[in-house]
Amino acid sequence: MATDTDERPDDTALEELFHRPERVPLVYWRAFSGARTAVWVTGAAAVLAFIAGLSHLSQASVVPVGPLAGLLPPGTAAVIPLASILGAFLLTVAAAGLRAGYRLAWYGALVLFPVLLVVPLVTGDATDVALFVGGAVGLPLVTANRSGFDRALDLSPFQTTALLSFVAVQVYGTVGTYAMREDFTGVESLTDAFYYIIVTGTTVGYGDATPTTQVTKLFTLSVIVLGTGAFTVATGSLIVPALESRISSAFGTMTASELTLLEDHVLVLGYGELTEPLLDELDTTTDVVVVTPEADLAATLDDRAVNVLTADPTDEEPLLDARIDAARGVVVATDDDARDALAVVAARQANPDVRIVAAATDQRHVDKLEAVGADVVVSPAVIGGRLLGRTVLGERGASLDGLFDEGASDGTSGE
Repeated sequence: MATDTDERPDDTALEELFHRPERVPLVYWRAFSGARTAVWVTGAAAVLAFIAGLSHLSQASVVPVGPLAGLLPPGTAAVIPLASILGAFLLTVAAAGLRAGYRLAWYGALVLFPVLLVVPLVTGDATDVALFVGGAVGLPLVTANRSGFDRALDLSPFQTTALLSFVAVQVYGTVGTYAMREDFTGVESLTDAFYYIIVTGTTVGYGDATPTTQVTKLFTLSVIVLGTGAFTVATGSLIVPALESRISSAFGTMTASELTLLEDHVLVLGYGELTEPLLDELDTTTDVVVVTPEADLAATLDDRAVNVLTADPTDEEPLLDARIDAARGVVVATDDDARDALAVVAARQANPDVRIVAAATDQRHVDKLEAVGADVVVSPAVIGGRLLGRTVLGERGASLDGLFDEGASDGTSGE
């Protein structure tokens, strides 16, 4: 005998339809406290710091009256406006870095936001209260979104060396000038020494600080030569790759530096109906580079983080640029067998030893693609037909197993 229940079937159905075991929040706070919000708050803090700096500059003098004003070293109050504006520019750089997901920018923001908290406690100015609010909001927000900024700053050994050389020249010049300050006019402190090196390295030379002996003049010449050279090399090592990457990205193609890093990859010459399944198959196993002459298609692939080189796959030179000499294999699978044959010939000429796999749209062209240099030629139509035949006969687990062993005469050939 069935157990009686007061609950009707339609009531159960309604409960299953509308009842949710988990609590649905009225406001999804995560949408307002994510990494994107942290970037916007950092940018807003930069604007507030810039406005506060301009406000201090407009005053005749800055007199700190905040609770922490006593901790300020004597004579440094006049630096507060400049420090606010400098902090604004640094926050702008940090916001740009956070937008790109760099971990280094996250560390920078983690240092700058506490400074915003301290500034109003030193100055005691009502204008700086906004800085305190920006720091109080930005610091926990950036800290909570640490996982959203995990991109490493990938500098090449040349870029790292160039930057270290530039910093080393500045340290050399500042320390050397301060050590020989008695032989300079207008140099009495480390600040004077650093100022002298900067105006000298930038070839401004106001004339308020000058060397007075032969040794210090030779020292100044060394700073000019080394400083100018180091600055030029460091700037070029950062700007040129950035411009190259921007231009290459606009055309949807890999940069020269990215091409040099390729090794044990698979080259896909051309783009056809089989390319997407091929990319899905190889995505987790090896690096893939698609070579296609279509700029729009290349840009689309580049947006999907697919390595792509905008070039003619039937030309030998771009294949050499794509490191076919270090490639694991080459796949030629477009919808044009004639163009595929030319691509096979170009790949074989560029690297006689590389393994080439081609797909024949027309079964009659299988032997021709093999004749021009393909190691394995596959006819998707033949394989699809065999698989359909096995399936219609009711073979359970019908798959591609054994389809390549039934002879080259049916449309598949290989070694």
